[in-house]
Amino acid sequence: MNLSRRICIGLLLSGLAASASAQKLTLSIGSGNTGGVFYPLGGALAQILSRTVPGWQVTAEVTGGSIDNLKLVGSGKADLGFAMADAAWDAYAGNERFSGRKLPLRTLAVLYPNRMHVVTTEAMGIATMKDLDGKRVSVGSPGGATEIMALRVLDAFGLTDRVRRERLSVNESVNAIKDRKIDAFFWVGGVPTAAITDLAATPGVTIRLLDHGDAVDTMNKRYGTLYSRSVIPKSAYTGSAQETSNANVWNVLVANASMPDDVAYTVVKTLFERKADMVAVHKEFATLSLDWQTRGASPLPFHPGAARYFAEKGLSVH
Repeated sequence: MNLSRRICIGLLLSGLAASASAQKLTLSIGSGNTGGVFYPLGGALAQILSRTVPGWQVTAEVTGGSIDNLKLVGSGKADLGFAMADAAWDAYAGNERFSGRKLPLRTLAVLYPNRMHVVTTEAMGIATMKDLDGKRVSVGSPGGATEIMALRVLDAFGLTDRVRRERLSVNESVNAIKDRKIDAFFWVGGVPTAAITDLAATPGVTIRLLDHGDAVDTMNKRYGTLYSRSVIPKSAYTGSAQETSNANVWNVLVANASMPDDVAYTVVKTLFERKADMVAVHKEFATLSLDWQTRGASPLPFHPGAARYFAEKGLSVH
């Protein structure tokens, strides 16, 4: 075989190897703690991407929630992450907990509204937000964004320095309120949230969710139009006596700005085309809609790969 033919075959084999290698991709997703909604949704998305995209192997990691996910994605230690929009904005803009270190984050998709729960039990004798004055209250774990929103709700009611704060995960909060180590707790998540469902089903316990929707106007004046008001239906949790006025914040799926456009495009395309698979894991995902992508629900810029998918659907996102 002459030299030129050997070179041609060598280049051909090299190209085939490079092509096969290019199809193999390992990705990680920052999800949340096991009592919340991010955790099962992260596992579902990882499974769907691994099953439907040839050559992809995707895993979901247990994390403390939004804050952990934003740090992991921003530093390149995770590829995708679920996060609340208010925490994502702080990370992108370098505000509050992220002061002085703006993270290179981009939105892939606006997902569904996260609903603030302020949870207590009838045995605690707490009926309104004002009754939290002087009480022991968990505002969420250090790795999640519940704490950010909880403090903003407390501030709107003038209670920031009038509660004894604990920093517990939703699972830890449920155990603590069962043991009467705390009087109430904050949790931002989908409805229903598994840990709160567990609390509501506990023999001898009747849960009470506190109305706090009146905080939304004050929160938006102070932090931008990140929040909206809605209700948690009484049917969401066993024993809940009435619907609850609450504050919402949107959830977003984020990636690092350096993610290749074709990877971002494939993630978003798969997410929308396999929506039914995600809804089967948690019904909050039924809210996923192309409509929300253009209504300012994400304060972050969209990734170019995501924008390409939405453009194919006739939408212009920024």
